[in-house]
Amino acid sequence: MSDPVIKVEGLTKKFGSFTAVNDVSMEIRRGQVHGFVGPNGSGKTTTIRMMCGLMIPTSGMVTVLGMSVPEQAKLVRCHVGYMTQRFSLYEDMTVRENMAFLCRVHGFGHKRRIERIDEVLEQFDLVPLADRRVGPMSGGQKRRIALGAAILTEPELLILDEPTSEVDPNTRREMWGHFFDLAQAGSTLLVTTHLMDEAERCHRLTVMNQGEVVADGSVDRLKEELPATVLEVSGGEVTPLVNDISTLEGVLAVNQVGTVIRVLTRDASITNQIAMAIPQSFSISEVPVTIEDVFVSATRDGSRA
Repeated sequence: MSDPVIKVEGLTKKFGSFTAVNDVSMEIRRGQVHGFVGPNGSGKTTTIRMMCGLMIPTSGMVTVLGMSVPEQAKLVRCHVGYMTQRFSLYEDMTVRENMAFLCRVHGFGHKRRIERIDEVLEQFDLVPLADRRVGPMSGGQKRRIALGAAILTEPELLILDEPTSEVDPNTRREMWGHFFDLAQAGSTLLVTTHLMDEAERCHRLTVMNQGEVVADGSVDRLKEELPATVLEVSGGEVTPLVNDISTLEGVLAVNQVGTVIRVLTRDASITNQIAMAIPQSFSISEVPVTIEDVFVSATRDGSRA
């Protein structure tokens, strides 16, 4: 197992009487794409800000790349690329001008600046956009530009906050290809997302809810160890059945997906109860667990998984 790039122990942040992050401990390993998910207000952003030294914790310890945060936060930021959810580059400047400015901020010499900008423009297919002003560009183009800007300095750690928001499915797939290429080359990526199919792509996943870590581990292990069973109801018009099934004891969540209903239950013993609640023409079968099932189970009441 590789060394942890980020190690968090007992991290807590209080705002007066409100506890935003409560006793969080987690590790992010080198060369991995680590997903960080949770409902709105779960404490993800506050945790990330403390990791970056942008916010002082009430208690606990954060180590990033072997350096203590917030004590060595300025040094840490030299080794971290950060792609914010909101586009933060200068919209009245061209793509090349934005990247040149960032290179100057980080002390790149003229020759290295030209070489590195050309490399990034080529890597992210931005050459046709290089000398155009950023402001009028589409959301998807801006996300690719922001990702390119985040890796200009070849950081050891990349923190990507909702990196594929506002992009179409093809661009999203391309960006995830870039993420894995970067991880393969030795970078470590911490990715926040609300999209469960993206969470499923990660090497490892941490789920937060109500300021606490409620699930943490590899994607496969989290699905294997989910303390619940998923049943699928199919065979006709399922929409009228959703309310009847959701009221049964032992049902944790009910979700219609196209022409079927997915039922998250405590165990498969509830199958007979469901069968009695629906017409005989419908069938019930146990189906594989998804990361969305893990997320729903872990965050529905804040219990640890």
